[in-house]
Amino acid sequence: MKVHLKCFATLAEGDVCDFRESAQNEIAEGETVNALVERLGLPRKDIKIIFVNNKTASFDTVLKDGDQVALSPPVGGM
Repeated sequence: MKVHLKCFATLAEGDVCDFRESAQNEIAEGETVNALVERLGLPRKDIKIIFVNNKTASFDTVLKDGDQVALSPPVGGM
């Protein structure tokens, strides 16, 4: 199964997660956003906003094949 991941602002790392092009990632069935974040070594404490398929989500959201995931740190007055 595959998901597409974008990261914004300080979370963007070209080889892991970028804001320009979504990075395709293999996931296991039943994998959560949290598991993906941990596996990629992204700083969970810096993630404030999570979107899955353009809807707000949480670290406990179970991902499905083809999902579009976006992660953002706190921005502005958040």
